[in-house]
Amino acid sequence: MPNLSRRGLLAGSAALIAVPATATTASAAGTQSRGGPDKILPTDARFADLTQRGTNRRFIAAPDYARVVRSPQDAVDAVQEAVRAHKRIAVRGGGHCFEDFVDHSDVEVLIDMSQYDEVTFDERRRAFSIGAGATLETVYKALFYGWGLTVPGGGCLGVGVGGHFSGGGYGPLSRRYGSVVDHLYGVEVVVVDARGRARLVLATRDNEHRDLWWAHTGGGGGNFGVVTRYLLRTAGARGSDPANLLPKAPSSLLSTITVYDWNTMTKDGFLRTLRNFFAFYQRHNAPGSPYATLYSPFILTHKSAGGFLLSTQIDAGVPNAAKLLADFNAAMVEGVSPAPQLIDQGEGPFLQRTIQRSIAEDVAPSRAKYKAGYLRRSYSDTQLETIYQHLTDPAYQGPETSLLFVPYGGQVNTVPSDATATAQRDVMMKMVMSASWEDPAQDATHLEWTRATYRAIYRETGGVPVPNAVNAGSYINYPDVDLADPAQNTSGVPWHDLYYLGNYPRLQRIKKAWDPGNVFRHRLSIEPAE
Repeated sequence: MPNLSRRGLLAGSAALIAVPATATTASAAGTQSRGGPDKILPTDARFADLTQRGTNRRFIAAPDYARVVRSPQDAVDAVQEAVRAHKRIAVRGGGHCFEDFVDHSDVEVLIDMSQYDEVTFDERRRAFSIGAGATLETVYKALFYGWGLTVPGGGCLGVGVGGHFSGGGYGPLSRRYGSVVDHLYGVEVVVVDARGRARLVLATRDNEHRDLWWAHTGGGGGNFGVVTRYLLRTAGARGSDPANLLPKAPSSLLSTITVYDWNTMTKDGFLRTLRNFFAFYQRHNAPGSPYATLYSPFILTHKSAGGFLLSTQIDAGVPNAAKLLADFNAAMVEGVSPAPQLIDQGEGPFLQRTIQRSIAEDVAPSRAKYKAGYLRRSYSDTQLETIYQHLTDPAYQGPETSLLFVPYGGQVNTVPSDATATAQRDVMMKMVMSASWEDPAQDATHLEWTRATYRAIYRETGGVPVPNAVNAGSYINYPDVDLADPAQNTSGVPWHDLYYLGNYPRLQRIKKAWDPGNVFRHRLSIEPAE
């Protein structure tokens, strides 16, 4: 299977159819810089690469200068210098922010974390230390090759942990092991106090700065300070043996791909397919389900792409794994005619198969718009028909446009909503809408289609996923500034309640305590409490 691409999440579908810190102020080990945190100006050969690392070409940064962080002290120095000069700061990790939070015209200083990516075991704290510049691929390889472990992070391996972890990251193993934040023991952060002093603070789930730790368990990146490293240890894990402090990785995965041809797909077949998909996950969303390791992102592309696909995997080591996978595939095609093409990919080693099935980086990043929502249960028949109508609209040509349904819930739902800042703890799925294109002249066309489709799906709740029996708001790691636009969000429910539900007031209090000058901000940042 070719890697799924960030560009529309489905490049090539038509081809498939044819075929050491104190409790208060941190002083981390390894603070010696590997090269100076020099000021990289627009005349420097490195500047263009650093400012164009973002994956959404609708936005390109134009700061006064950039700094590359290679140690926690580098980060402190970079923040302090910018604060003294009263310059607006933005921080970049992996470069996958969907909006212009980093690449905004107001940003004057870009702090790049990509070179601080060490993954080690901190014996003093019995936790894995991960530099905030690490990508998921770096983390997965280090944990797996070093200890046979993993974390339930995302399937796009180029994503940086800096924002992914702090926003409540999830991925293929979340239904079995919960959100990444359920394994977050601590976070090291450069904060700025009321006097404008930058300092490094270590906050853990059991020290006096627990509130700052809590804010990073789903509060989102760019809100409270510059994260320099994360400490990972599963909640409740005991002992000092590293091999027992995070989830064991599967040894191998079974996987299949189901390919649907738009040329033979009827409306009834499409609706039946989606009903089958949602009904299956509603039946098997309980924690500890035999299907807890089943992961089957359903990628519905626009008809102009030629087809769409269901990409499925399951831990080959669970009892009756082959039968479970076969039963799922049978449930998906029940009552669907003509039947889609099923491609059995067999069994493969865990990490190798994970890399093969990852969402690949685009060689040339495109322009894009993303929208999202949580689902507690299936969309209504009216909403499913709306999806069909917009995906088959002949007036729109968007072969790289898609709706992605990602299974979620399971073990995630065992944690109380207020135990972490990740509030959505009674859900079964996430929806991600993605439009991707290259020509700036097509911006209006694709933006309007995306916005109109989203508003139509949520027509009965003011154009956005207002929490109710079906919806549970949206996911802050899929930021969408339209939710703060009264022309797009006519529900009367503010954007922050859609992302944080009842946890927003506490996040505001923490923001006031740790970033009283609102140094760290963007278009959907948490506002300090009054």
